[in-house]
This record gives sequence, C-alpha cells and structure tokens, in this order.
Amino acid sequence: MLQYLLASPLRNFFGGLLVFFIVGCLGVLAYMANGWSFADALYMVVITVYTVGFGEVRPIDTPLLRAITMGLVISGSTLIVFLTGALVQVITAHQFQQVLGNRRMQSDIKNLAGHVIICGFGRIGQMLARELRAAKCPFVVIERSEEQLAAAKASDYLCVRGDAADEDCLIEAGVMRARALATVLPDDAANVFITLSARSLNPAVKIIARGELPSTEGKLVKAGADRVILPARIGAERAAEILLYDQDAKLLAGIERAGHELRRLGLDVEVIVAAPGSRADGASVAQIENMAAGAFFIVAIERGAGRTVTKPDADVKIAAGEGVAIVGRAAQSQIIDEIFLKPHP
Repeated sequence: MLQYLLASPLRNFFGGLLVFFIVGCLGVLAYMANGWSFADALYMVVITVYTVGFGEVRPIDTPLLRAITMGLVISGSTLIVFLTGALVQVITAHQFQQVLGNRRMQSDIKNLAGHVIICGFGRIGQMLARELRAAKCPFVVIERSEEQLAAAKASDYLCVRGDAADEDCLIEAGVMRARALATVLPDDAANVFITLSARSLNPAVKIIARGELPSTEGKLVKAGADRVILPARIGAERAAEILLYDQDAKLLAGIERAGHELRRLGLDVEVIVAAPGSRADGASVAQIENMAAGAFFIVAIERGAGRTVTKPDADVKIAAGEGVAIVGRAAQSQIIDEIFLKPHP
C-alpha cells in the first residue's frame, strides 16, 4: 500500500512533466508557424508558461496569436500547479513511509519475546543474522552506523538505531524479554560494557560476547558473558581441524549444515583432540560418555592417515592424539577440557 502511495505521486509528477514538455513544444511550433524565430518562440513560451510578464518579444496582434498565448497561459499555469503538488506529494509520501515504517518496526519489536539481540552489524553480525533467519529465530539488530543500519533494513531485519552500550537502546530492543544477546563488535571495551549493561538489565539473558584479544576473555566472563567467542582462535582451530582431521571436519560441516535444529536445542558440535595422559587417553567411547554424564556424545573418531570411524561402538578406545567429533550441550567446555585436555592424576 505504501509503495502504491509513493509510486502514484511519482507517476503523476513524471506524467505531468511529459505533458508540460509536449505543451511547450506545441507552443514553440505554433509561434514558429506564424513567422517567429525559434529563439523568440522559445522565450515567449517560457515567460508565458511561468507567467513572468516581462512583455512580448513580438506584438500579439492577431486572433490566432492571442489564442495560442491564452492557451499557453491556461495550460502552462495549470501544469505548473499540478507539478508542484505532485512534487510535494512525493516528498510527503516518502517521509510518511519512513515514519510509518519506523513505527511498525518499533511495534514489531515490542511484540517480540524470547528473541535474540545482535549488537553490531559488521561482518560477524551479518553472518549471524543470516544464520538466525535461516533457523527462523526472531532477532533484533542494534547498530549506530547509518550505512550498516541501511544494509540491515534492506535485508528486512528488525533494527534499533543507536549505541548498544546505551541501556535505552537495549531496552528498546527488548532485552528484558530476550532469551539471548550476542555482542559482536570489533571493540573489546565496548563488548565488555555492553555485557555489563545487558546482564544488569536482565540477569537471565544468555550473553555471547566477541573478544579480539585472548586477555579479554576473562573480563567478558566476569562482566557476565556465558560464552566468549575469539574469532582468531576459532580460525586457528578450524585450520588445524582441516589439516589434521580433515574427515572429521567434513563430517562436522555436514552436521552443521543441518544443525540449525541442534542449535535450537542448545547443542554444539566440535572436534577435540585427546591429549596424552588425559582421562580420554586409552578410555573407551562408553567410558568417556559416562564421565561426561550426558554432557556430550561421540559421533566420530579420526584415527589419522585419513581413517575415520563414524558411529563408533561403545567399546572402541581412543588414543592420545586422535581427533574426536562430539555433539554436546552448549556451555560444557569445562567438562570437555577436563576429559580430553587436562592430565589425569
């Protein structure tokens, strides 16, 4: 409906402009047919249409010339009024669309509950938004950059303009009703402050925070983050998975492509290497899963030299240095580290 209202004044304006051009051309041709030069005819048409009243360049002393001039005055003045009105309509309709669009977006955000808030619409924020939309998970983007905000709106995402560190912006985005918040700005200090603000506003919200420096991880956790994502570390771990455990990495990629439902159930997928002397070193699949007490289960084992065991039996044992693909509950990294990485006393 809004597009129709906006398009109609545009059609009126350009249609009127076309008629105005045709009337002007006919007027020039009519004067030239009465013996006037092109320059005199064009000048006469312009001052007549715009009712300037500087005076005729030639005498209007015949009934035909007077009829032509009167026709130009009436049609030209009418068209000028019409074009002005259409132009005002175009500007007004555009402003109306913006205001109504913003109000509709605010209303949609107020009706949300159990949604996700994305703080920052940079590279990671855009990827996260695409993943959430694919999973049909409602979310709101908070962004202060006009360029990035325009990109978010162009993708038809719900947006809040402002600084996510401002509590008013978080409240407008519905942080009290949100189930999770992801602060993925490339600024560690901003992410820490946003985490503090969000945690103080909603103690129950799950917060995932991005950290550029490894030293920021502890600060984010103390500020209230449930999980900390370090893109540099993830990139290095992913490269190591491909180099050392390529088959498991391909298996996980397949799981992740169909893993939206897993993530909605609070499950993560990853590859972990059994460290020498850890509790996993020499233990069977069943023993390891018993140690985890249901926190995760093993879906594949990378034996090395390209040999991968998928759906391993319960009595299959894992040796140090082997990669293990696991599916487990989110926020269970401590249990995973205890079993696979820390030396067993």
